[in-house]
Amino acid sequence: MANITFKHNPVTLIGNEVKVGDKAPDFTVLANDMSEVTLASSKGKVRLFSVIPSIDTGVCDTQTRKFNEQAARLENVEIITVSADLPFAQRRWCAASGLDNVITVSDHRDLSFGESYGVAMKELRLLARAIFVVDSTDTVTYVEYVSEGSNHPNYEAAIAAVKAAK
Repeated sequence: MANITFKHNPVTLIGNEVKVGDKAPDFTVLANDMSEVTLASSKGKVRLFSVIPSIDTGVCDTQTRKFNEQAARLENVEIITVSADLPFAQRRWCAASGLDNVITVSDHRDLSFGESYGVAMKELRLLARAIFVVDSTDTVTYVEYVSEGSNHPNYEAAIAAVKAAK
């Protein structure tokens, strides 16, 4: 498993580490309207999963905004922000922020995404910051487990991976 710290304290990741070339694991998360979202919900598209601990924090806010800007320029790509925040909190944040190019989904119910992608932090019941790019055939083409939870991911590398997966 990846070695991750959160505020410089080591955390234990639950689940399976995902690697480039793996078949993307399935999951079930909740959309802001409480409907279920799975990997198959975006079948046939390139997906960038932007995983964050909580949308109401500075780095997570910036990460979501940066990918929202990129989403407007990318065709047949879905940028999906995943966190353990409640769907209601995500909906409130999106409405207040005016962001409509990214999709926010909640892994609050049972950490299905977190365990499937190896980003569930046992000690905090939050998700570790990570990026996964999955191509239209459900193959993982890019993975970044951000080693320190308060750091930003490599935005440029993630977007380059999305463009290469098209």
